[in-house]
Amino acid sequence: MAKVAFLGLGVMGGPMAGHLAKKGHDVTVYNRTAAKAEAWVTAHGGRSAKTPREAAQGQEIVFACVGNDDDLRGVTLGEDGAFAGMDTGAIFVDHTTASAEVARELAEAAKAAGFAFIDAPVSGGQAGAENAALTVMCGGDAADYAKVEAAILCFAKASRLMGPSGSGQLTKMVNQIAIAGIVQGLSEAIHFAKRAELDVDAVLDVIAKGAAGSWQMENRGRTMNAEKFDFGFAVDWMRKDLGILLAEARRNGARLPVTALVDQFYADVQAMGGSRWDTSSLIARLET
Repeated sequence: MAKVAFLGLGVMGGPMAGHLAKKGHDVTVYNRTAAKAEAWVTAHGGRSAKTPREAAQGQEIVFACVGNDDDLRGVTLGEDGAFAGMDTGAIFVDHTTASAEVARELAEAAKAAGFAFIDAPVSGGQAGAENAALTVMCGGDAADYAKVEAAILCFAKASRLMGPSGSGQLTKMVNQIAIAGIVQGLSEAIHFAKRAELDVDAVLDVIAKGAAGSWQMENRGRTMNAEKFDFGFAVDWMRKDLGILLAEARRNGARLPVTALVDQFYADVQAMGGSRWDTSSLIARLET
């Protein structure tokens, strides 16, 4: 079992760190709100640290799961950042959905300081974190990845190295592009079924067994039909992710007309007061 730190104990990071502790790892946690870190220690054991630097000191692996590029720089860089406390040969594993640019930037900074950095965004949402069923997409050196894969699989059902630094974040962008299109298509399908006065649950049951079937249909179709959105992956976070990938598309020349349109549809949902609704709430703008 490894000595590890976990920075960021939100709806994703808290359960992920919990699974590491449950598997026997020696876990030190840091959270910007100290009370949340203390509550985590009460529930899972281990210890809390006052700064990311203190949390990282003496650890073999330091995990992080925070909000965005700026949050990630905030917990890694500077006098109190984790990088200032990491030992030579240690590995920093970042589960934040961030830009490929910041992943490469931090990988270079880590290399210069004598330790490794792996970008490792996740898919599966809060339920995946709670049930140790996340999918993890990694970028970095193969030898470094091999040292942390077993720890990652404490909270994931699948993890794979996708290529050099930044490749994990780029793969997560592909994931979000696919989700955006699927959720919009499913929203329109359910909306049409309602207007056609069909039994929507029956429709979903039968078409889910054919070529139209998807994770979104199986897990969100009925809640979309019932207009229940107070759970899951928030629209605000999806728009953050879409903004990152659309900026990357402008850099690499990828043409994403549907994704750009869905991003604007999510802006409509935000304007409706749905910032914290699940991403399946795209249907709400069709039903108004």
